[in-house]
Amino acid sequence: MAQTDVAQLAINTIRTLSIDAVQAANSGHPGRPMAFAPLVYTIWNRVMRFDPQDPIWPNRDRFVLSNGHASMLLWSILYLTGTQAVNAEYETVGEPAVTLDDIKRFRQLGSKAPGHPEYHLVSGVETTTGPLGQGIATSVGMAIAQRWLAARYNKPEFPIFDYDIYTVCGDCCLMEGVGSEAASLAGHLGLDNLCWVYDNNHITIEGSTAVTFTEDVAARFLGYGWNVLRVRDANDIDLIDHSLQVFRQTTGRPTIIILDSHIGYGSPHRQDTAAAHGEPLGENEVRLTKRAYGWHEDAQFLVPNGVREHFAAGIGARGASARRAWKRSLCQLSHEPGAARHRDRADAATRTAERMGSQSTGICGGSKGGCGTGRLGPGAERPCAEHPVAPRRLR
Repeated sequence: MAQTDVAQLAINTIRTLSIDAVQAANSGHPGRPMAFAPLVYTIWNRVMRFDPQDPIWPNRDRFVLSNGHASMLLWSILYLTGTQAVNAEYETVGEPAVTLDDIKRFRQLGSKAPGHPEYHLVSGVETTTGPLGQGIATSVGMAIAQRWLAARYNKPEFPIFDYDIYTVCGDCCLMEGVGSEAASLAGHLGLDNLCWVYDNNHITIEGSTAVTFTEDVAARFLGYGWNVLRVRDANDIDLIDHSLQVFRQTTGRPTIIILDSHIGYGSPHRQDTAAAHGEPLGENEVRLTKRAYGWHEDAQFLVPNGVREHFAAGIGARGASARRAWKRSLCQLSHEPGAARHRDRADAATRTAERMGSQSTGICGGSKGGCGTGRLGPGAERPCAEHPVAPRRLR
């Protein structure tokens, strides 16, 4: 299967899992996952440095779903990437963070797929979101934390902490005062490790944004000192990818990508309407929408062959490669001949990393200080082919 075909298959899998989960729960928000599935696919499978097998690796990129009501975007991607669960001691426990059964029981008691993301409940959730504006404000704090870690621990030859924060938000997040204050601060501090993607779909749960929200978002963020990008088609994953690469190369200021989308994309009667925002599509509309996607109309919670393997070959391979390279560099830093001063820095960085959720038991991951495997098991650090990682900006 061609890469473009399997990518579209993966995107439509995210869409249909979201549609089916909301329909089964008879509650939820299907419209934004239908619109933003291409974005989330691109961030996770093409760009983010995140290892699903070690979801609390300290130098991972962070993903924040500020509009938490679209949580099926997150549960779908965590399931499809095979992100592993961790316990309270930050150890992987050999089971997935989110299962297909959890998705089938979306919004039900005991499911790891609640209506809004809850931190510490599900691995891969970096912060609790739902109250409008909370996620974007928290992401600014995350970006500040990374800058502090970098200033304290990074070395010119090895940036121990150089992760980025990707945040998805909507109109209602930008309406909130806390979001405005956080955006102003991010611009003032020049947080070039922070990227917001704003869903410009012109719809809120009340109806058209013309009712309540008519400001010029681009002009506002230019005034804050942000880098402002625009993508006119939320289905153009190549252009989305390009805009994310521009963010990664931008220095001295945060980035907001204004992404024009169609809420409820593909629904013959709900697309671009408030009816796609906060209620199930209805059984007949679900079938019509799946027909528009070229999907099996009566299939529910379908994950076609090859989709999960596609994510394993993308974010799975890339994230594992980045994590291994980071651990090797940290190990080398701590063992540089005649460089005891570096060892103190590496020791401190490792202790900080462990408090952030590292699973290694020593500087190099081994319990006796060697370049071992730590708690991940004997197969975790075996040699394997390296996968390219996009270059980082120089700070």
